[in-house]
Amino acid sequence: MTATSAPERVLRVGPITADVPVLLAPMAGITNTAFRRLCREYGAGLYVSEMITSRALVERNATTMRLIRHHESETPRSIQLYGVDPATIGAAARLLADEDRADHIDLNFGCPVPKVTRKGGGSALPWKTDLFEQIVRAAVRGAGHIPVTVKMRKGIDDDHLTFLDAGRRAQDAGAAAVALHARTAAQFYSGQADWSAITALKQTVTDIPVLGNGDIWSADDAVRMMAETGCDGVVVGRGCLGRPWLFGDLARALGPDGDAGVSVDATLGFVAVAFRRHAELLVEFFEDEGRGCRDIRKHVAWYFKGYPVGGDTRAALATASTLAEIDELLATLELDAPYPGAAAEGQRGRAGTPKRPALPEGWLDSREIAPAESCSLADAELDTSGG
Repeated sequence: MTATSAPERVLRVGPITADVPVLLAPMAGITNTAFRRLCREYGAGLYVSEMITSRALVERNATTMRLIRHHESETPRSIQLYGVDPATIGAAARLLADEDRADHIDLNFGCPVPKVTRKGGGSALPWKTDLFEQIVRAAVRGAGHIPVTVKMRKGIDDDHLTFLDAGRRAQDAGAAAVALHARTAAQFYSGQADWSAITALKQTVTDIPVLGNGDIWSADDAVRMMAETGCDGVVVGRGCLGRPWLFGDLARALGPDGDAGVSVDATLGFVAVAFRRHAELLVEFFEDEGRGCRDIRKHVAWYFKGYPVGGDTRAALATASTLAEIDELLATLELDAPYPGAAAEGQRGRAGTPKRPALPEGWLDSREIAPAESCSLADAELDTSGG
């Protein structure tokens, strides 16, 4: 579990200075305040919320207002906004700034999910260059003193790449940093991330930090990405599923000193403690023990990947409804079992398979928004989504 050391790096995002140049990527249903707090307990960096729909925020949807809440221990506070309308995005950013609900706003232009892209949102949107720039400018104006960053993909597919132009436009529009998931929307999460695209973006966008995302499964991967691409920091998504302590490894590998993060031994006992802490924080977040214990169930396979935890125990953990039940089950484990090495490494989460992106009819015919497409975009942001 040791990682190669790297030169000291400091990431500056507007007025925010992060001694460890690492961001937790927004992940729907994962990066709620419970998981963010847990990751922060192991390491350092910026920890971004689940994607928040700007219209739902402006209309103060109850679920959305809950999702933007931060625990008092969370600082800086980072929230990711999604939207397709510059006015609504601007209003959402202004709300976060005026009500002191965030210290950093990230804009989502990377979501490849069909229900988002078929309406022109997420990773489909940067194809419409003027609209993309208008959204970034509106968010920057609305946010005022709060730095705004942009997260995007290479493009829709290999024939419709947008990242270099989008990077330049984001920089010119006042973004404080840009992050690139080095895959296209068509790739979804499959295959290998194209780190050479991060290099190209870094060479193109020279006035603000460029962050790399894709295939960071270990601290060594992060060190290697920064060395190979010259990027200013890394964004970690699926690599920390069931491994919040990855941020401890990253802090020691990329931070100002070798003991910046929590020391990781990754025995089964260490993992069990992390799993139990995650469940406890979920119960606190939902203010409901049953709901918190239900939510931790999707994390069971990720936490215990490669460890000697039998199928019956895994199934029982995935049906436990109280913290007491979880405690009883964890007590039956071989807690001194060592880290299993390669069996616990590698890809986590669903990679999916390459697929033709779902897009509005005629979307690729022009880089400008047509009147009919404006009507389609109006449906891309449902006020009932809650983020």
